Amino acid sequence: MYVAVKGGERAIDNAHRLLARERRGDPSVPELSLDQIGQQLTLAVDRVMNEGSLYDRELASLAIRQARGDLIEAIFLLRAFRATLPRFGSSEPIDTAAMTVRRRISAILKDLPGGQVLGPTFDYTHRLLVAPADPTTEPAVAGFDPPAGPMPRVTDLLSAEDLVEPSPPAGDDDSVGDLTQDPLAFPAGRDLRLQNLARGDEGFILAMGYSTQRGYGRNHPFAGEIRLGEVEVEFTPEEVGFAVPLGRITVTECQMVTEFRGSATQPPCFTRGYGLSFGYCERKVMAMALVDRALRARELGAEVKAPAQDEEFVLSHSDNVQATGFVEHLKLPHYVTFQAEVGLVRRLRVEFDEGVNPATLREAAE
Repeated sequence: MYVAVKGGERAIDNAHRLLARERRGDPSVPELSLDQIGQQLTLAVDRVMNEGSLYDRELASLAIRQARGDLIEAIFLLRAFRATLPRFGSSEPIDTAAMTVRRRISAILKDLPGGQVLGPTFDYTHRLLVAPADPTTEPAVAGFDPPAGPMPRVTDLLSAEDLVEPSPPAGDDDSVGDLTQDPLAFPAGRDLRLQNLARGDEGFILAMGYSTQRGYGRNHPFAGEIRLGEVEVEFTPEEVGFAVPLGRITVTECQMVTEFRGSATQPPCFTRGYGLSFGYCERKVMAMALVDRALRARELGAEVKAPAQDEEFVLSHSDNVQATGFVEHLKLPHYVTFQAEVGLVRRLRVEFDEGVNPATLREAAE
């Protein structure tokens, strides 16, 4: 047993050294710097910050490099580091109405106050691979001046005509759960559901949102507004008693509006689905808003039939770190368990050959 343990330890050490060599690649090729990753792989960095629950571009870039570009592994690394940090409290709610907007579009109002701001987007590009541009000949890009002053939310315009459900009022005593501190429990409030979706796997959330558009949930959504920009984060220290600014972060916000025919107590109106995440993550917040609306089915008196409407199904399977751990643990030794299964199958085969009733075999196996 001692020899086996020592042999396994040496194998693991060698695997670590081999991983470091594979990560580095050809030593004659310059190593990627964190600035290069942060500046040129910005969307990957934004995803790692979101699902890693930590807004730090440098650390997210380091995690991506260390994980050899495996974003789920990078998210795991960032979460592990986050768990070592001291916690000082919670920031004040950010005010997205005061956002310094870089992109702001609406699919329901053409001439909205403040205008449509296309900003940086893949929406109008041709999906063709192109050779890297020569920086000495690359044409100059016109400067972009953010629109002056806050832009009204589209949902606020609809609210003025009482066409959309009002936002729930926030009370001073309303407590907000924290999935990074406490395990998820059911039923979950909307605050925890939105946290779960924000740090959930983008591909999974996208698939759930897509399913609602294909009829599994009977939603007919409209992108009321999508906006990208910078917002200020404030924190209220106990010793001073008032909010102080900590800095500005980039966020993307999506407000989906969905038709609601009303009920015996509510007039017909549009209902909301909401998404908000770090960085430029438009696809994520759109899918998040679709799923948020689907998860409100019981609240709005709809029958829960589709996967995206099932709170426990969605929230329990959206975390890619948990999913990865559960799937990849199958690579670890299961020698004893498998030998027990082999013994059981052999015994059942003998009994089968001796003419034992198959139903009895099934009961014995269970």
